[in-house]
Amino acid sequence: MSDVTLSKAVRSNLLHLQNTAKMMDATQERLATGKKVNSALDNPTNFFTAASLNGRAADIGTLLDAMSNGIRTIEAADNGLTSITKSIESMQSTLRQARQDNSFKTQSYNLNVAATPTGTEALNFAGGALPDGTDFDVDLTASRSALAAGTFTPAGIDLSGAGDGLSFDVAVHGGDPVTIAVTNADITSPGAVADATAVTADELAAIINAKLDNAGVAATASVNGGDMVLTTDAFAGSSAASIEVSNFAETATAGTTGIADGTGLSTGTRARTVDDMVSAINANADLKGHVRASNDNGKLRVENRSTTPLTMTGLTNNDMTGGIGQSEIEGNDVRASLARQFNELRTELDRLSEDASYNGVNLLRGDQLKIVFNESGSSTIEIQAKNSKGEPRAINVANLGLLELNPEDLDLNADIDGLLSNLQNALNEVRAQASDLGSTLSVVQNREDFTKRMINTLETGAANLTLADTNEEGANLLALQTRQQLSQTALSMASQADQAVLRLFG
Repeated sequence: MSDVTLSKAVRSNLLHLQNTAKMMDATQERLATGKKVNSALDNPTNFFTAASLNGRAADIGTLLDAMSNGIRTIEAADNGLTSITKSIESMQSTLRQARQDNSFKTQSYNLNVAATPTGTEALNFAGGALPDGTDFDVDLTASRSALAAGTFTPAGIDLSGAGDGLSFDVAVHGGDPVTIAVTNADITSPGAVADATAVTADELAAIINAKLDNAGVAATASVNGGDMVLTTDAFAGSSAASIEVSNFAETATAGTTGIADGTGLSTGTRARTVDDMVSAINANADLKGHVRASNDNGKLRVENRSTTPLTMTGLTNNDMTGGIGQSEIEGNDVRASLARQFNELRTELDRLSEDASYNGVNLLRGDQLKIVFNESGSSTIEIQAKNSKGEPRAINVANLGLLELNPEDLDLNADIDGLLSNLQNALNEVRAQASDLGSTLSVVQNREDFTKRMINTLETGAANLTLADTNEEGANLLALQTRQQLSQTALSMASQADQAVLRLFG
């Protein structure tokens, strides 16, 4: 082609056409790829800068999957804690039902002790809520010496000496005896008696009544035909079964009450009344809280305050006689059933903890989850269940201190109160753990959102360096097409000028 000679005008138009075609090719490539920088040859600075930004965006993008998995793992643990919280609340409800239940089993018995008891008659209690291997007796008889009808006769005794006085023990309705002591100071106090050397029955009764009132003893001293009689309001004029006087002692300068030698005293034992037995059983420290007695229309009702059977020995044909027969009072089956329900909920709690895993990681089981936040690995977070001291540990019944219950653990209300307190501590710990995981989840979610925004920023920056403006490139292509047409027209005109020379030879 170098041998072909073109005119200056033709060559100039041809060069313009070639340049226009080259620019049209570049413009069409930008429109086709959407980029104004397609290789390092287009713009080395922008090309490599954009490649770096895109590379970092890609590196950060690979961390998003790990963050998403981490969020799902935390959510799985939180789901477990939510269900565990409900389980503990159900366990609390179960114990509160037990606390309110009073369906303890009872049985009523006749008291049938011999008219002349030997003093060895007793009722034996074993089992129930009583300590294993122990048993306790309650006497069916009273063995104190008693003053028949509670009567004695002061005979104008002389109590004027400094050491003079008298004392005795008095028991009312089978209760514990109370000591009543009249001293010389009581006799010689102003207005007490007219003459300390001849104390009358009326004067002594007045002093004794004041002593009985101060001691809270429901008995009254009165004088009848010169005799002083001790009676109770409820059983006035009754036999020694109502008022028992024992351990009488006196010191007198002259004269006696007539009792020091035992005159009028009856000794031995007597059968206790139902009310006596109620008082004796309920006042027994060994039985308190385990066995409760009450009067059931003249029968002795015994209540087994336990979930296990209570065995009583000292019966004959189911009457309380002090014999060798036995009777068994069943335990509280409602509380026993609630103990089983508690244990079932306790087992389910551990199952919930074991099942709260995601992708093989279980934070409630004590696993550790590590999430990387940046491409260099310098920013991370480690997530693990911890106690209030920050020590890693699993969330399960053992670490929460929730022990398996035996039915007898629900016998006493005080023990149930202790179990409820323990459950509240466990619930507080689970709620604290849920709060901690919630805070951690917020951190990871915030970091995930931040990472997505950073990827968008990096990719946008890279796009700004390399992407083409399609509107601008479309306008350029249209202009180049117009220029190409004009160049073709100009080339045609230049060719026509050369053809005019040929016509000169025609």
